[in-house]
Amino acid sequence: MPRQKFLQIYSQLKQRIESGEYPVGQLLPSENTLIGEFDCSRNTVRRAISELVRDGYVQTRQGWGVCNIFQPIEHSSYTMGMIESFRETARRTGQTSTTRVVAFEPCTADESIAAQTGFPVGEELFALQRIHDLDGVARILNISYLRRSCMPGLTREIAEGSLYRYLEEELGMSIITSKRTFTVELATPQDRQWLDLGEYNCLAVVANQVYNSEGVMFEYTQSRHYPGSFRFQDNAVRRPEES
Repeated sequence: MPRQKFLQIYSQLKQRIESGEYPVGQLLPSENTLIGEFDCSRNTVRRAISELVRDGYVQTRQGWGVCNIFQPIEHSSYTMGMIESFRETARRTGQTSTTRVVAFEPCTADESIAAQTGFPVGEELFALQRIHDLDGVARILNISYLRRSCMPGLTREIAEGSLYRYLEEELGMSIITSKRTFTVELATPQDRQWLDLGEYNCLAVVANQVYNSEGVMFEYTQSRHYPGSFRFQDNAVRRPEES
């Protein structure tokens, strides 16, 4: 299943904005220009633009067009309103990245795993642990449980690449939404084994429950971040209180 057209347009426009092809403060090409370039409907272009608005890349100006308001994000910044793979984040922030799988095995959700992840007891899962290096330094420990019925052919080698690329491009999955919880936790012996925490005794922890277009939760991942480079960016919109 190919990616929806508006997502392809969104991705290309976002890349152009991030690369500086569309300078900050200037207008993007007109709707008619984009319709001609991408050979699509007006609604498709508008849906792609609405995604860029939601993510804080552009702002629509009545009677003028769509203005680029993107400002480059600092290294190791993550965005609240987007679901990105580790490699996508590293590419966006201009860093080199590598992933190492340190544990990969099938398992069945017991009561403890079910309570932590939200998967039902008895669900067949893959238990996956990965170390993410940024510019050659171990910065993130990812502890994941993945629903096996959604990716029965997953292997250790695939997990060392881009998991989301595999799911979207090879399996045709549409990844739709993620529920996130942010906490700060004391470092465990496992954290210290895999991450160089230096003087820090804690980590920033992001727990993700990720759902596909069928409303199925296919992933639970706990990302344990080195705190010295952990930043999350959010783009908020004020909605006036109804009187």
